[in-house]
Amino acid sequence: MDEKIKRINELYHKSQAEGLNEEELAEQKRLRQDYIASVRGNLTSQLKGITVVNPDGTVVDMKKRRKKLH
Repeated sequence: MDEKIKRINELYHKSQAEGLNEEELAEQKRLRQDYIASVRGNLTSQLKGITVVNPDGTVVDMKKRRKKLH
């Protein structure tokens, strides 16, 4: 992922300095989509591991709660 972020930044700086050709624009879009998907996946994994303790002492497993909401 570090290499992808590095390449995203390179393309951004190049776009600001001189612009990007069609191939570079497509690469930039794909890399950004991959990055966003990775961030969402990591966040989802973290949220699935959360349990909430209510003031009345009951425990809610967010993984199970999410299934109820959908």
